Amino acid sequence: MRRTPWWSSGVRFSCQPDCGACCDQPGGVVFLSRHDIHRLAKRHGLSDDDFVARDCTTSQNGRLVLKSREEDGVCIYLDGGKRCGVYADRPQQCAAFPWWSENLVNRRTWSKVKATCPGIDASEAFLIDGSTILRHVNADLEAGQGVRLPLSPYVER
Repeated sequence: MRRTPWWSSGVRFSCQPDCGACCDQPGGVVFLSRHDIHRLAKRHGLSDDDFVARDCTTSQNGRLVLKSREEDGVCIYLDGGKRCGVYADRPQQCAAFPWWSENLVNRRTWSKVKATCPGIDASEAFLIDGSTILRHVNADLEAGQGVRLPLSPYVER
């Protein structure tokens, strides 16, 4: 028998303007799905392969991840005002935050995330229903599976 997740009845959350706390973590790793690569390449007017060469690197196990800035180790798309430069096309993993499976294991792990994310239970936050949370968890899990080189012929064109 499956237990109902603690978050299934919903959780209050609202991204905070100019926060960037989830992106401003030196050493953070953003895994990319095939769809992420294609969408971001298109945004920048690049082929998928050229986008990967310019904005990606590989993790220790060979999955493609976004590069970090050399000077501080944070996401290359986070600007000085703590805003995402590709917000409308951001990777699935980014869009899924804070709804990552490792954050939702139990209320204790959630409280650790809450300590760093001002959007959780913010005064103006609204209830995110369990089915929406599950959709984000699944998107994050898909991105976490990652993509490895060579891309061709597997990337959507």
